[in-house]
Amino acid sequence: MPPKIREMTANSISSPNSKNALRRFTLMLPGEDILDSEDEQAIGDRPVKGLPHERFLLGDLVPLAPVLLVGQTSQVVNPSEVIACLQPIHLHATRDHLILMGQYQIDLTQTESAELLKAALPFIEEDFQSSILFQGQHYWFVSAGPFTSLESYSIDQAHGRNIDWWMPRDTNEEGIAKRWRKLQNEIQMLWHIAPVNEERAQGGMPSINSLWISGIGKLSDVKVPQVVQQAKHLYGSHPLLAGLAKLYNIPHSTVFNSAAAGSFAWLENPESAWSTLSTALSNKELDEVLIIDFPKGKTRERLFTAKDLDKKSWAFWKKAEPLTWKEIISV
Repeated sequence: MPPKIREMTANSISSPNSKNALRRFTLMLPGEDILDSEDEQAIGDRPVKGLPHERFLLGDLVPLAPVLLVGQTSQVVNPSEVIACLQPIHLHATRDHLILMGQYQIDLTQTESAELLKAALPFIEEDFQSSILFQGQHYWFVSAGPFTSLESYSIDQAHGRNIDWWMPRDTNEEGIAKRWRKLQNEIQMLWHIAPVNEERAQGGMPSINSLWISGIGKLSDVKVPQVVQQAKHLYGSHPLLAGLAKLYNIPHSTVFNSAAAGSFAWLENPESAWSTLSTALSNKELDEVLIIDFPKGKTRERLFTAKDLDKKSWAFWKKAEPLTWKEIISV
């Protein structure tokens, strides 16, 4: 019997604490951007803000910055304050456009990050009219100030693509994107001659040649689904999970190490967890595993029970073979 499948919205997921889900484990797979789907024509003249899993976890406004900030600091974050995330990046030049490289590709150290921010800080504070709220290795946070209305896209969404399509855009106030671009250009020129980049060039590392803004929003705009709010444990290394764990006072582990019922996982390599989860189903330690994914940008849930673990064959005399992870995700 195939797993139960249904499309849904983020808030339609049944509570993990409800009677029929007391022994459920939830595994979320990251979603492809709608730009890569057959529904590309539906987005009009601009990208849909946020990857499908970002919208699922945070709501359609996708206020990434304040949630990331909560996960990286013990300071109190004003729920009404609009916060922006700044990230030092490398833009790779091709023949006719620039491509944004992902953070994992540039190997930025804590020392390099601190030195780059020190050089750019006067420009940032002057334009944002605010001091830096928190400085991490890969993320810097600041009150959005004049850039509050800017529409932006996360590095996870924009990396590996022509940045012309992903550059911040004006929404209800004209000229804000141009103002950001001016600041970005000033910092690009400043970092071009920075000692950090001279040393990186000598070591064969890509230069840190630009600054990215994204995640603009406030905590009061966060709309987290019940399946996450009521989870007993969160598993996954993405820093967004650390923020959600703090917001809802949920235990959090960066590494998956338990198939405990009521848990929620978003893993870099979900295949590695499937053997543990399927064994827990077979041993009746779990009643069901809920897999959430995002085909064509739409949220979908599939419930797997122990009965769904084996392939079905017309040759009833043959021993059933277990479903592979590849077969599960290809449904």
